[in-house]
Amino acid sequence: MAVFGVFIKESTQDQSQLDIYTSKAGPSLAGHSVKVLAAYGPHVTFEGPEIQGAVIIEFPTMEEAKDWYNSAAYQEAREYRFRGATYRAFFVEGV
Repeated sequence: MAVFGVFIKESTQDQSQLDIYTSKAGPSLAGHSVKVLAAYGPHVTFEGPEIQGAVIIEFPTMEEAKDWYNSAAYQEAREYRFRGATYRAFFVEGV
């Protein structure tokens, strides 16, 4: 069953750290079965606080999603995301 990773950027603290994150996060996807569905495109917030942006990625299974998230390459990249911005991130199975 397809699994969707959703990353919601709520606020930016340090753009230079996010720039490093971006340079590392993309390459961390190499070798993983993943499809980028949306990445910081125009959006409209209907409920809750306004967001700065969102990314949605698709994996074939939850196991593959976890393998990518827990990979050494993404673990290194995400440290820059943690320093650069406040995000909410989760994986959800499709129907």
